[in-house]
Amino acid sequence: MTEPARTAADDGAEHDENQRLRAEVRDLRARARAHALIAEAQGMLRERYALADADRAFTLMRLASQRYNVKMRTLAETLLSAPRPQDRDALWFPRRARLAQPALGFPAARRVGPGDRGGVLKAVLTQTLAVVGTDMGNVQLVDRVRGGLRIEAHTGLTDDFVDFFSHVGEQGTSCAQAARDVAQVTVHDVEADPVFTASAREAILAAGSRACHSVPLTTPSGRCVGMVSAHVDHTLEGLTTAQLKALEAVGAQAGQWLVWHERTVVLDALEHLHALGNGSAQP
Repeated sequence: MTEPARTAADDGAEHDENQRLRAEVRDLRARARAHALIAEAQGMLRERYALADADRAFTLMRLASQRYNVKMRTLAETLLSAPRPQDRDALWFPRRARLAQPALGFPAARRVGPGDRGGVLKAVLTQTLAVVGTDMGNVQLVDRVRGGLRIEAHTGLTDDFVDFFSHVGEQGTSCAQAARDVAQVTVHDVEADPVFTASAREAILAAGSRACHSVPLTTPSGRCVGMVSAHVDHTLEGLTTAQLKALEAVGAQAGQWLVWHERTVVLDALEHLHALGNGSAQP
């Protein structure tokens, strides 16, 4: 008995189902990555403050996260990498210097509110794409727990691209090279550049990118704390000196701002969490 011929509707339904399943897998992977980090931080808090259960630890993190507008993942990451408080009933960071928020001089940052890290990252991306002349790109930050870089903001890129490059190590991509060298890197032709692994090259080409340019976000001491990358749908001859200087300024200003945020806003959130944990602050 012959099977009925497939129709365009059958093919469309199969395509839609495949897309749904791929989206579900991407979402599960993203949740698993964040959950593992937060769960580890919950365990640390339970031990440190003798909390009854993981739910109470999560509540403390949520309250600190909401009060200071710091992502739960960022809070958990800093919890796991910060030194333990010296005294449960004292301030966690008693001798830290409080500095004024650095100014951001590029046009895309003019409407960003005080302490708004998400707004700053979007402004950095917007400004970079304007300078390069494209609408595809992403911002990554250094992952303090795992090392490497993780995507924090993006636009114009496919879901598969964002999933594949959600975290990159120290080899196999141009952004990794830019972070390692603390220098801007231009990939003139993704298909031919040996910096990429085969799988990374395939993922970039599948997203419609044929060339890219990466700019380190740097501290005044020259440390790389993040990366902004622009992708274009054609090969690149190179950027002009004026473009490179403009992007260097964006990277330096953004890096300085991120260090301020990490040492001021994020530590304020941790200090509040510490006070909640030892019972000296109200929710």
